[in-house]
Parts: sequence; C-alpha cells; structure tokens
Amino acid sequence: MKLVNIGFGNMISAARVIAVVSPESAPIKRVVREAEDKGLLVNATYGRRTRAVIVMDSEHIILSATQPETISQRLTDGE
Repeated sequence: MKLVNIGFGNMISAARVIAVVSPESAPIKRVVREAEDKGLLVNATYGRRTRAVIVMDSEHIILSATQPETISQRLTDGE
C-alpha cells in the first residue's frame, strides 16, 4: 500500500484516490458541501486555504492546502 503525503504530515492511500481537483468550480463546491452534510468530509488544511479536493473511492472527500499538481506528482512518483 502506497501512502501519499497531502501536506502537514497527512497521508492518504494512493490506491483509493479517484480524483484530485481544484475547489474553484460550483459543482465541486456542491460535492464538498454534500460530503460535509453526510459526515464524509475530512479537512486536512490546518486552517489554510483549500487548494485541492481529493475524491476517494469510499465517497470521502478530503480537503488539502497542497496544490493539485503537487499531489498528482506525488501519486505518480514510483509507479
């Protein structure tokens, strides 16, 4: 199992990631709001601005302060 650092020492399983997207669009904001309502939102920003929204196969949504490009690079390193 490969773990990927998403910032501030927080790790996620690379095999369970479906998408890494920017939080700017209205549909993504809606997905985040719905996940929060369902209790499936994990905020790993430590109070900083959200720069990436990570969609997991378990329907969990993870917010990160790391750029999506950086997380994508970390996901593809070592494959």
